[in-house]
Amino acid sequence: MSRVLLCGGASVSLYKACDLASRLTQAGHEVRVALTENAARLVSPQLFAAVTGQPAATTEWGSERRTAMDHIEWARWAQVVVVAPASADLAARLALGVANDLVTSIALALDPALPRMLCPAMNPTMLAAAAVQRNLATLAADGWSILAPGEGHLACGEVGAGRLAEPEAIAVAVEAALAGA
Repeated sequence: MSRVLLCGGASVSLYKACDLASRLTQAGHEVRVALTENAARLVSPQLFAAVTGQPAATTEWGSERRTAMDHIEWARWAQVVVVAPASADLAARLALGVANDLVTSIALALDPALPRMLCPAMNPTMLAAAAVQRNLATLAADGWSILAPGEGHLACGEVGAGRLAEPEAIAVAVEAALAGA
């Protein structure tokens, strides 16, 4: 059984990450989910717990705490890490090495050789912004595989690039990363 760490940022497309978590679990993987606090405002961690059989976490403080240093334990536990969705904010914090929540602290604690992928999801104008493109380039240079977002209708009402890659495509990428690991 492979260990997949799914990290979710605050994007409306987070609902697709529930499908991804379910697919990966049904494929026989052990899936843990870490969400940013704002992501947990969009989709309840309980939904992720229901589809994975594992408690989802948003912080390593208070009653959610599992170990003395959850971010280290989770980073060592993972065999592959998927950030889906990666909002513009989350991608920026990851690119800058900011560690101000559970998700970004885990990211900094990852072994550099560990397969990791980032799945951006945001408004087309945001995705095209120079700062976002710089951050994605930095993350790619740092060893993150960037799964290109799809095109189509977005929650903001616009049409264009920025849709979270489909859960099936992300699951295929996870399987490929695990096969190559």
